[in-house]
Amino acid sequence: MKRATQVTALAAVAALALAACGTPPEDDETTDGDGAAAANPDFSACMVSDAGGFDDQSFNQAGYEGLEQAKADLGIEVSEVESSADTDYAPNIDNLVQQGCSLVIGVGFLLEDPIQAAAEANTDTNFALIDSAFSDADFNPVELDNAKPILFNTAEAAFLAGYLAAGMTESGTVATFGGIQIPSVAIFMDGFVDGVAKYNEDNDADIKTLGWDKDAQTGTFTGDFDNQANGQNVTQGFIDQGADIIMPVAGPVGLGAAAAAEAGDAKIIWVDSDGFLTTDYGSIILTSVMKQIGPAVFDTVSEASEDNFTNEPYVGTLENEGVGLAPFHDFEDAVPAELADQLAQYQEQIIAGDLVVESDNTP
Repeated sequence: MKRATQVTALAAVAALALAACGTPPEDDETTDGDGAAAANPDFSACMVSDAGGFDDQSFNQAGYEGLEQAKADLGIEVSEVESSADTDYAPNIDNLVQQGCSLVIGVGFLLEDPIQAAAEANTDTNFALIDSAFSDADFNPVELDNAKPILFNTAEAAFLAGYLAAGMTESGTVATFGGIQIPSVAIFMDGFVDGVAKYNEDNDADIKTLGWDKDAQTGTFTGDFDNQANGQNVTQGFIDQGADIIMPVAGPVGLGAAAAAEAGDAKIIWVDSDGFLTTDYGSIILTSVMKQIGPAVFDTVSEASEDNFTNEPYVGTLENEGVGLAPFHDFEDAVPAELADQLAQYQEQIIAGDLVVESDNTP
């Protein structure tokens, strides 16, 4: 009976990882003989990666998969350009505009300025930006008629991950770190720290969190998203201080963290995608804080291809299934039923609005 209860609770927590974010496209569109949506021959969707590339096993890859799904399901033309350095962003975007792309999607905060500049200069082309909104030189919000932010309130799911980490640590110390200190990174760390704090409050515990001070908004960052050696060094430092569960929020840098954790008998909480499925470190990945980037990209492309593009920001939440925890996979039997039950309860409270996970970095 206890086993059945645990499986039910685990399924409730993991359910968000199995569903697409937002509202599915309507089924009343014209289809071809195979049931696929009829192609819009004049529409093309294009994507530019950040320097992590489309094989980063993180958000670039997830965005690319959403674009490929749109190609397969909608019958549209797609193009993608992989950036290898910051200096590639603007020319890559410009090339896609000149190519005649109907929608140009930039992946990541680092493409904010070049996407915004391109949108302002090319008002007949639509743009979307994953993981960032638009702002002026003084960081005041800017709305562009032809540019849509695709954002994720990952603090909600990261809260659950922090609570899980606190309930699973054997050393009494957990940790998190980021690549670059930007809102879309710090928001994970805010939620994680709050989840640990809530576990401490509920259980009269004293689990320590290394790497992030939410109140001061200061912590540990490698300064990049691509140097795996930096992630390995930072993680080894945390392990040396007693941490046995670490959440890297750093794209491919997290692979270095996973290598250090594997060697140091520690566990990892992955971010953006389900790391159990996308990396070679599934045996040490406790769970993942997922952004449903692929479905968000698909929905944005689908709307644009039907001439329904809007500049209204998409914000993924637990409620609309745009964020969530991945299944526990190899750790399913290791997570106590009581802990899984509590995670499921808090998830429902967040969805209902009875528990609010606050972050200065919330979109």
